[in-house]
Amino acid sequence: MSSFGIFEDLKDIEYAKAWAYQEELLSQFIALKKEGHLPKHRLLFCEHPNVYTLGKSGARNNLLVDDQFLKSINASYYETNRGGDITYHGPGQLVGYPILDLEQMGFQVKKYIDKLENAIINTLKYYDIKGQRLEGATGVWLDIDKAEKTRKICAMGVRVSRWVTMHGFALNVNTDLQYFNYIHPCGFVDKGVTSLQKELGKTINFESLKKIVRAEIEKEFNIQFE
Repeated sequence: MSSFGIFEDLKDIEYAKAWAYQEELLSQFIALKKEGHLPKHRLLFCEHPNVYTLGKSGARNNLLVDDQFLKSINASYYETNRGGDITYHGPGQLVGYPILDLEQMGFQVKKYIDKLENAIINTLKYYDIKGQRLEGATGVWLDIDKAEKTRKICAMGVRVSRWVTMHGFALNVNTDLQYFNYIHPCGFVDKGVTSLQKELGKTINFESLKKIVRAEIEKEFNIQFE
């Protein structure tokens, strides 16, 4: 039997504002659970202006530039409470923030990450791109059997509090990949990054892609988002 949830497309939104909104929803969710209610799952989609974010387990020196340079490229920087290392968010990248109750669904965190990766892997199939998992790393990768060509197309970093998730994934669609030159993406120094646009040699219809990702998340988690 499907669960029901609420979907919001926040469009273009500053990272700090989206983060604060997630924290607000998380607090509401946890408060309702304490009162014995079953809150509706949430799914937020958005794009961010140029920003670098560092996860709890990340190293500040994986950001390769200083504050002055960040200003010159019109980018900001935040140290966050999600897992993972450093990544970039920017225009042309689909960022998804699922706020789901894993306890309701009976999932451990690993299974949640697996299902989120599955949703992206299945999305890429629509574009005839073979997404894969890379041992020892989260996210979705291409050509994992060719070490010199292995590249990431979707980053993931989550936080779970009282079995409720926040933060999520960032899928490179029509992303300006030049911004990844200023970091060691996800802490890797020997792996590249890519986008659907780069792989296919054309601009991707962003609205169509969002519909596919949303549908794949609904299928993977058996949730109908309204």
